[in-house]
Amino acid sequence: MPTAYEKLGLFYLGRRYDVATSTRQPDLVLYDSKDLTTHAVCVGMTGSGKTGLAIDVIEEAAIDGIPVLAIDPKGDLANLLLTFPNLTGADFSPWVDASAAATKGMTTDAFAWQQAATWKAGLAEWDQDGDRITRLRAAAEFTVYTPGSRSGTPLAILKSLAPPANDDPDAVGERASGVAASLLALAGVDAASAHDREQVLLANILARAWASDTSPDLPWLVQQIQLPGFDRIGVLDLETFYPARERQELALRFNAVLAAPTFDVWLTGEPMDVGSLLYTPQGRPRVAVVSVAHLDDAARMMVISMLLNAVLEWTRRQSGTPSLRALIYMDEVAGYIPPVANPPSKAPLLTLLKQARAFGVGVMLSTQNPVDLDYKGLSNAGTWFLGKLQTARDKARVLDGLESVGGGIDRAELDSLLSALPARVFLMHNVHERGPVAFETRWTMSYLRGPLGRDEIRRLSGSSNPVADGASQPNTAAAQTTRTSASRSAGDKPVLPAGIKEFYLPQSGDVGTTYEPLLYGSARVQYVDVKKGLDVASDVCSLVSFGSGAVAIDWDGATQIPHSPAALLPSPPVPAARYAPLPPDALKAKSYAEWTRDFERSLTRATSLTLWSAPALKASSQPGESERDFRLRVQQLAREQRDSAIATLRAKYASRIEKAQEKVHRAEETAARERQQASQQKLQTAVSVGATLLGALLGRRAISATTLGRATTAVRGVGRSAKEAEDVARAGTRVDEASQDASEIAASLQRDIDALSTELDPMAVVVENTQIKPKRGGVDVRLVTLVWRLSEPKNQPG
Repeated sequence: MPTAYEKLGLFYLGRRYDVATSTRQPDLVLYDSKDLTTHAVCVGMTGSGKTGLAIDVIEEAAIDGIPVLAIDPKGDLANLLLTFPNLTGADFSPWVDASAAATKGMTTDAFAWQQAATWKAGLAEWDQDGDRITRLRAAAEFTVYTPGSRSGTPLAILKSLAPPANDDPDAVGERASGVAASLLALAGVDAASAHDREQVLLANILARAWASDTSPDLPWLVQQIQLPGFDRIGVLDLETFYPARERQELALRFNAVLAAPTFDVWLTGEPMDVGSLLYTPQGRPRVAVVSVAHLDDAARMMVISMLLNAVLEWTRRQSGTPSLRALIYMDEVAGYIPPVANPPSKAPLLTLLKQARAFGVGVMLSTQNPVDLDYKGLSNAGTWFLGKLQTARDKARVLDGLESVGGGIDRAELDSLLSALPARVFLMHNVHERGPVAFETRWTMSYLRGPLGRDEIRRLSGSSNPVADGASQPNTAAAQTTRTSASRSAGDKPVLPAGIKEFYLPQSGDVGTTYEPLLYGSARVQYVDVKKGLDVASDVCSLVSFGSGAVAIDWDGATQIPHSPAALLPSPPVPAARYAPLPPDALKAKSYAEWTRDFERSLTRATSLTLWSAPALKASSQPGESERDFRLRVQQLAREQRDSAIATLRAKYASRIEKAQEKVHRAEETAARERQQASQQKLQTAVSVGATLLGALLGRRAISATTLGRATTAVRGVGRSAKEAEDVARAGTRVDEASQDASEIAASLQRDIDALSTELDPMAVVVENTQIKPKRGGVDVRLVTLVWRLSEPKNQPG
């Protein structure tokens, strides 16, 4: 299979298209992935092929090892999971549209085999096959997330309104305002601006909770709306700003959301962590399709706005880079970034368009309604993919948007082109290129089945969850019996001897009914490696259960937890809970001194600092940086070095290419001049020969001197014509030689680029690890103490 398009950093989008002759050209259209850091907009009427182009871009990004977060309001993008390397009817059969088969008078199986043949032929036409589909599936993991539904992989959108990782006050304020607007949208409250009192109240509640390192949830928020922990907002007292009676109405709206039978679905599933959506725990890039087609408008707005805010926060935590780090794609964006209104989704989307470029995060938006877009915001988009547009209003809005980007467009020419484009043909206006390019999109590797419903997504995701969407599992009799028996086995709080301290672990979410005793240890471990110039300290916080055998405490089996001594609570967060029995050794003060020595010895013996390195890139991990995070950083570093090296290489070849092209140009001019002279000489000779023959045929009896002179001139003209023909041939040879030289230089450049792409392949960088043990005396134990944790105790008889 031809692999001219298989180049790292370049996306194979299709081939050039001549709109005037309606013919596809052989020239490949390869899009530089770096150009996506200046964002892209795809506009076209229904049937123009926007979904196919978007899937082409996402497939190419996945093959290049670039993660994608795709927001899907229609349900089309789940088609990315319909990839069948074998291209058989059996693969297609479960996914073909039965109604489409019936329309054609075919059985489902027959229609599936027809679709398989169509896809196989379509791929072959664009120099693709099942092997490339296999490569696509191996390059990234594809997952469909369905917030508010268990049909795909659920997202726990509302399980915890966690504080932002960024401590910047401006970022915290933006996040609080954005989350407040999103929640109000879910409750059916239309907050027109960030100054509306509903949004101001919620933003203040969230910001104050985050300042105290609290992760609020929706039930807590309802209570706070009724009785906030403050009595003033700005210079006004709370009652003047927002009276209690009216706050109660807002609380009732949110309570209605909580009381809905389907609300528990919003609390289950994977956390809405953008880093985890973009990468697997092993560091493999992921194409995460967040499908919201099943949601109503209010819930859809809430999910999209909260997701965009999370993307913005994640983006700001990344390091700067000129290369593409991740792609955020949103289909049918109309209504989420309107020209006049300010829905909760607009602010984070506009901020991403303005700021994400510096962090290597590209945003691509698609719509069929250009009049519904804020073109002032979209002036940050550097690439526009324009499909067919029919109405004068749509074309005018698109041309206005292009003029805001710049580039000296010809409105009249583009207006004419936009009306003549057939399906799957787009006009690409890229500010990084010299001018617009018309191209036909390549055949997608994914089977474009059309929108997938909940049952199909459930089947596609391999979900075996028997619980229907929104169904709550009731407390069974067995669960009630367990709870009752557990309460009988638990008792009152044990009385501790003097000198033994006790604390409580902070907990959130679902907790049990009984406090169980655990041993907590905290220490600072010093790691020193003179050769590597390393001297770092790491805090270790461990939690271990009390054993019942000869060894009461086994620190080697302890669990590492994130809670520092400062995070431990001095009093029980749930005073009414029961307490499990305390082992006898835990009631002896001297036991804690022994456990402290054991803790130090365990850390000295068993702990180590793992450092990761990529020798080819001369990169090393930072202390505390996980292998996954280091691999992601190395992949991005390899992309940056590859892009920089290729840019340097192109600059190095630029003068040679320019001279070669100039040589070709001069040779072509000389050849054209020689052809013109030869043509003139042929005409002149023909006239001379004709005049001589005509004179001879007029019947003169003797050849005059004039006739003889004409004949001699004609003979000379024939000789000159032959010479001119030789000059034309030599000029043509020089053109061929100059063109060959230019082609060899271009081929040499491409070979060097291919070698660089292979050498700096982000997914092939070798990562090594080194273990550094702490030296003797390098462990400083800060605290070993008794802690209590809420949990469901084991069922005990009696």
